Amino acid sequence: MTDVSETKKPGDRKITRLADLTASQQADIRQIPAEKDFVNVPLAAERPNGIFTGRDRFDAEQTGVFRHFPVPVTLAAVLPEPGSVVAVEAYGLPLLVSRNRAGEIKVFINACQHKGSKLIEDCEVHEQSRITCPYHAWTYGIDGKLLGVARSDMFEGLDKSKRGLKQLPSVVWGGVVYVQLDGREPDCSNLSAEVAGDFEALGIPEAHVYGRKTFDLKANWKLVLEPFLEGYHVQRLHAASIGDLFVDAPSIVSTFGPNIRQVSGRIGYYPEMLDEDPDNNVHKLVTFAYTAFPNLVIVTSQYYISAMILMPIDVDRTIVHYFMLTPGPATTAKAEEVFKRSYELILNVFGNEDFRAAQITHEGLAAGVPETSTYCGLEVNIIHYYEAFEQLL
Repeated sequence: MTDVSETKKPGDRKITRLADLTASQQADIRQIPAEKDFVNVPLAAERPNGIFTGRDRFDAEQTGVFRHFPVPVTLAAVLPEPGSVVAVEAYGLPLLVSRNRAGEIKVFINACQHKGSKLIEDCEVHEQSRITCPYHAWTYGIDGKLLGVARSDMFEGLDKSKRGLKQLPSVVWGGVVYVQLDGREPDCSNLSAEVAGDFEALGIPEAHVYGRKTFDLKANWKLVLEPFLEGYHVQRLHAASIGDLFVDAPSIVSTFGPNIRQVSGRIGYYPEMLDEDPDNNVHKLVTFAYTAFPNLVIVTSQYYISAMILMPIDVDRTIVHYFMLTPGPATTAKAEEVFKRSYELILNVFGNEDFRAAQITHEGLAAGVPETSTYCGLEVNIIHYYEAFEQLL
């Protein structure tokens, strides 16, 4: 596991008010009933064991989705300054993500065009105009151009213009950097403009990255994803941590193709709260949870936003890149205390509870038990997600 905390430039946003959200977000929030009035509907649904443990299914997902459509690799907020670059291990590929002097995000394979050596080996953000290979000192600009070759006189006919870093097509969607891993022109039809607008309204593109952590999990990526699609586990799995802050209801769900938005009232919620103070932090009243195509999770909290990219590496292995976002860096000792405590809490909740649950679940499924997983009415979003995802296969 790697853990990096960074200090970036402050943003203008301090809180998010109801009026700062999109019309669609506000409409969903205003549909949330009082906690006492919400009625959950039972569900009968199953999925076979093989969607988590089967090699054929994993290979089909890789071919039909993760190598066919653009996929998320990092957040633009990781690189707030022009002239910065970061290395990312993504879906088994070493990548470099840079923000050039014009402020544009570019993505390259992290491999020198001499012999393939990685140019950057750590996961820290580097603010520099040049990248030098540690092996033979070939030097590149962060725009990928080959600038210099050590002892260039020893290379007969070397054309530096043809030896720039290999660039992959990329797009920034709602502050998230998506990359087409196979190099084709990206098909962005599954990236909802409405969800991108939601992310912008939440302040994700210009957020401060308080902390980042990478988890290497022994579990199928869908088992890592499932807890963030349902509330059934919250009062049970998180009983000793955050379970008493949430109830099994109420929430409103909207789907945008394979993207799911769930907004839930926090404990004790009633609709009149929304208008008691128009300048109130809306995150004190409701929680947004997004599953964005195909493997991005966004969850809002009172003082921060959690973003996770769940990268399938093998049938039983998933790399999770976690980001804790705040409106800006801490400017007071009290704010730093709140952010630090929040960061420690969420890493414990996700790392030692949600991710642990995914791993022990995979162990049982790998033994062939049960033959099918069954889902209840509090897990209906999982079924919504699988139905949309499976259509793409």
